[in-house]
Amino acid sequence: MRKIKLYLKPLKSKRFWKVTSLLLLWLFLVIIACNVQVVQETKKLLYNEIAEVPARKLGLLLGTNPYLKNGTPNKYFLYRVEAAVQLYQAGKIAYILVSGDNHREDYNEPEEMKKALMRKGIPEDRILLDYAGFRTLDSVVRAKEVFGAEDFVAISQRFHNERALFLAKHYGIEGIGFNAQDVTAYYGIKTRLRECLARTKLFVDLWFKVQPKFRK
Repeated sequence: MRKIKLYLKPLKSKRFWKVTSLLLLWLFLVIIACNVQVVQETKKLLYNEIAEVPARKLGLLLGTNPYLKNGTPNKYFLYRVEAAVQLYQAGKIAYILVSGDNHREDYNEPEEMKKALMRKGIPEDRILLDYAGFRTLDSVVRAKEVFGAEDFVAISQRFHNERALFLAKHYGIEGIGFNAQDVTAYYGIKTRLRECLARTKLFVDLWFKVQPKFRK
């Protein structure tokens, strides 16, 4: 009897690792498929050159922290602000809706971006603030439901714009995107890895009809 039990134990172990490996492979393929679909459905909506961007009334500037954890300036923040300024100065947008996180008193992405925009000459009355842009989904949906935007120019790095525009299409918004300067592969590797998972979660959110935290 003991020999039989010892024989069954490795069989169970092999079966466990086989099932685990298949599940991991399936998850990997799902992540790849989600990323490919987002890229394919938005590639014709993205612009890298100012002159080619169709004019829109509103630019949706997607917020981020102005500083990294080590206290150094966040290049994603700097490049997004600069992209918004370029669009405004070129007459491609008339207003900038800054949408970001303000979940606690000492953290305010919209206000920080507003200050940066004004330092570069953007008039205060041309800047709108959405303090409840906790996630990209919140920013996109609230741009339509709270600020009345039927179309906009999404302003962020390409990978972020792709996800924002995929959401915009789903919610009936005619969005296009202007790609801010990107960072080096080394600088942004963690962000890119998170983005792969964020795109997978995007489909989960749409499947379960997840809504913004605040809709007013």
